[in-house]
Amino acid sequence: MKLFTIGARGSPLSVAQTNGVRRQLAAALGVLDLDAALPFERIVTTGDRVQDRRLQEAGGKGLFTKELDEALLDGRIDIAVHSLKDLPTSLPEGIVFACVPGREDPRDAFISTVAKNVAELPREAMVGTASLRRQAQTLFARPDLRVQTLRGNVDTRLAKLALGEAHATYLAYAGLKRLGLEGHATALVDPFACPPAPCQGALAMTVRAEDRWALEALALVQDAGAWIEIAAERAFLSALDGSCRTPIGALARRSADGSLTFVGEALRPDGRARFRREGQLGPGAGVDDAAALGGRFGAEVKAEGGDQILEGT
Repeated sequence: MKLFTIGARGSPLSVAQTNGVRRQLAAALGVLDLDAALPFERIVTTGDRVQDRRLQEAGGKGLFTKELDEALLDGRIDIAVHSLKDLPTSLPEGIVFACVPGREDPRDAFISTVAKNVAELPREAMVGTASLRRQAQTLFARPDLRVQTLRGNVDTRLAKLALGEAHATYLAYAGLKRLGLEGHATALVDPFACPPAPCQGALAMTVRAEDRWALEALALVQDAGAWIEIAAERAFLSALDGSCRTPIGALARRSADGSLTFVGEALRPDGRARFRREGQLGPGAGVDDAAALGGRFGAEVKAEGGDQILEGT
């Protein structure tokens, strides 16, 4: 008996993480036949088709969600699974952000054929990345390096690196782990010295706003700690009007006692300036507290950085 049709992108990483979510949801609902009860609809998005340029040049991060939103609204799927860092801060009318399951390691992985870390790269080495944030953070740390666009799924980018198209690249460590490819990481980037994309390592599930059954089911796999962390990070991003055109990094980490540590930054795309805030909340901090902290820091960074943090300035 079908309970929900689950939709997601068809990339190897999306398939791996969506199948993990399906298994979690099946266990919570007592489902035995995964394919019958929770069928998986693979959906090709505009972001999957555009591989020759950065996302901001093609329309921004909504390129990975538009077709999934359409499938939800026309009833072809009941639940959409996204990498949360790809989810815009504003959703279409009729769709709600319902759930974040347990978060994977949010750090960036540095991968190189010639150096153990970015500090050891030779002068003028080429770093390949499609992320404006990673470009800006790399150039802030090493202005002598060169950066070029390197797009594609995880396997494609690893293959391009092996072929010598760049001396180094960065990938989300969470994605490598979900694909069983964590052995490719040369080093892990300190996430407080160089914060990852907001919500990296977290997944998001969206549903139709009126689908109470799906909302109740997803509440069974909600991770309360991850929900608090991403509240701070998405508030920071939203206050900055964050998009793929703005180099933004943010990370909130919740401790066992309920305290929250946060760091967020925005940079000039050329790495020549960085605007940063750090702070903590005491034990018992909730979603509203986290969102207020992230929003306040985002507004402060926006006021300080101004036009410098927008691409092309």
